[in-house]
Amino acid sequence: MNRALARKVRERARGRCEYCGIAQSGFPLPFQIDHVISEKHHGETAEDNLAFACTHCNLCKGPNIAGRDSISGELTPLFNPRTDLWDEHFTFVGRHIVGRTAVGRVTVQVLEVNTLDRLALRAELLEEGQL
Repeated sequence: MNRALARKVRERARGRCEYCGIAQSGFPLPFQIDHVISEKHHGETAEDNLAFACTHCNLCKGPNIAGRDSISGELTPLFNPRTDLWDEHFTFVGRHIVGRTAVGRVTVQVLEVNTLDRLALRAELLEEGQL
């Protein structure tokens, strides 16, 4: 991936993880460029298949493109920041990210966005007005 493409992805995301919403400025590790559909699944290194992701979300997502919904048990695709709207699939309840839809629930589960350390970080960011 060239620098210009990586810059476009970062700028489009306005410096925030496109999965959990945490700002790069509030996170100790550099964010990464994620293939929404992984190369393993023949996803292209193209602007419409790339997302800006914090290290935690990117590592948890890995090459996953789906998971089982906890309510229906159905295999459900993960949130795709290129085609899905965050507010349709997620909401904040305090510092927790809660899935509104099957896509949201599966993404919350697979990306482990509500672990204790993530909740503590979001609490700090909420207190500072950064979320």
